[in-house]
Amino acid sequence: MPIFKPKIMLRRVSDITKEMLDANGIEAIILDVDNTLTTHNNPVPDKDVLLWLEVMKAEKVRMVLVSNNNEKRVLPFARELGLPYTAMAMKPLTRGFNRTAKMLRLPPASIAVVGDQIFTDVLGGNLFGAFTILVEPMQAEDSLFFRLKRKFEQLVIGKE
Repeated sequence: MPIFKPKIMLRRVSDITKEMLDANGIEAIILDVDNTLTTHNNPVPDKDVLLWLEVMKAEKVRMVLVSNNNEKRVLPFARELGLPYTAMAMKPLTRGFNRTAKMLRLPPASIAVVGDQIFTDVLGGNLFGAFTILVEPMQAEDSLFFRLKRKFEQLVIGKE
């Protein structure tokens, strides 16, 4: 099932380097919010994430937040980080990714989609034609829905 497989799996978003992006022809990054840059519904990004974002900005890496969350959740977070965003992206559908690519004026192949979920971020990014990077979730979710989804994700990536 290659449509569900990321190109790269990393522990954290902060493991992404400019050199890694350049080696793969990546000119911009689409970043998920919850459990990728911060824990669910947390308005404050992780400190390591803030440092990484500063390094990426200094290295002129273009970044956009793309989230399935509503504007009320995403806008304050985007403002805090100084990044453009697309809310209500409806991942894994590609509509939000397409809007973002138009904003960036880049083809999908030169964009990396980074997130913590296979069935939204990776699937959507692969359908869009982007370079996909799966990161480990920052925090385990408590709900039965997320626990089941994570079990299926482990089966898909071959960790069980």
